[in-house]
Amino acid sequence: VPETDQRCEPEDIPLHIVHEDEHILVIDKPTGLVVHPGAGNWTGTVQNALLHHDGDAAALPRAGIVHRLDKDTTGLMVVARSLVAHKHLVEALQARQIKREYLALVVGLPTAGGTVDAPIGRHPGRRVCMAVVQGGKHAVTHYRINERFRMHTLLDVQLETGRTHQIRVHMAHIHYPLVGDTVYGGRVKLPRDASQATVQALQQFPRQALHARRLSLNHPVTGEPLVWESPVPGDLAGLIEQLRLDRAEHER
Repeated sequence: VPETDQRCEPEDIPLHIVHEDEHILVIDKPTGLVVHPGAGNWTGTVQNALLHHDGDAAALPRAGIVHRLDKDTTGLMVVARSLVAHKHLVEALQARQIKREYLALVVGLPTAGGTVDAPIGRHPGRRVCMAVVQGGKHAVTHYRINERFRMHTLLDVQLETGRTHQIRVHMAHIHYPLVGDTVYGGRVKLPRDASQATVQALQQFPRQALHARRLSLNHPVTGEPLVWESPVPGDLAGLIEQLRLDRAEHER
């Protein structure tokens, strides 16, 4: 048994559940919530919450968690509630049959959508970070333009693989880092002659601007095609609205 599982205790942490049946659970994760215990976060995680929500989850690897979202990434996650579902979900993820779509706000103005196909592994100098490295794990990210602002772009992003920090690393690799990403993004970039409100909105945005907005899969037991969508959370919606105002102010 991995050390993390031994230390993981049930905790009464509210979960925003958008779907639940005897085999799967889909949750809409808020910002600031870690998915499973690890260095520095032994309690207060989604895994602790799942063990409290369902006593039977203790019989499943990592309480049924089959994929992760970073602590400050919001949005949809599917969790197994039975061993048969766990097996099928893991296989479906490996076969790339689970479609995960994200909304990402990036710094810069890509001219068109595209695909990043670049291997990801541990950063050679900063072990807590990931990076595009030779000999890393195969990683593919597709993106297309959703909306353009003066100095930022809202992208629809689809994961083909699910490496740690994949979207954040890949977008930084092609020089369009995520807004608010202090690890991979560098300093805050501001549009020229921006209003105080726009400057504040960008400088004070507290996390990477990434939201898992859509999840689609075939039910692991019934085979039924299922799709869930999550509304853009308030903090990101507010920033997008401010960038729209900034664009309108300078179009006159």
